[in-house]
Amino acid sequence: MTRRTGRIFLASGFLIAVLMIAFFVSENGIMEPGKLGKGRQKLPCLVDVGADNCPPCARMKPVLEELKKEYAGVLVVELVDAGKNPEAGQQYGVRSVPTQIFYDVNGKELKRHLGFISKQDIVDEFQKLGISLKPANKKGAQ
Repeated sequence: MTRRTGRIFLASGFLIAVLMIAFFVSENGIMEPGKLGKGRQKLPCLVDVGADNCPPCARMKPVLEELKKEYAGVLVVELVDAGKNPEAGQQYGVRSVPTQIFYDVNGKELKRHLGFISKQDIVDEFQKLGISLKPANKKGAQ
């Protein structure tokens, strides 16, 4: 009885995980901008396509994590590792990493940037694209 209950519990957990992944991933296996973060709110999105073995990508990670924290609920920041998932790089049409893709609130691609970009330059770029980002909380703003 205990062994059977354990198997049922394990199978249930696996099913829940598969359903959660299916909810956030489109039919082509790529995370859709704006579907992560706080539910399905319409928020601007920044997708960074990089790879673990890329030095500029490694420099981008702290910048992206800071953006995620400071602009939580205001901007969706997604990281895609094309080294671990080469199909993702192909689906996004990325030829070199890191590539940042800027999306509006409707998921329309507005611009691409290749290489390292600072946090302030990202915020400024959204401003140039007509999207004003305000930090989620003043404590996180610097």
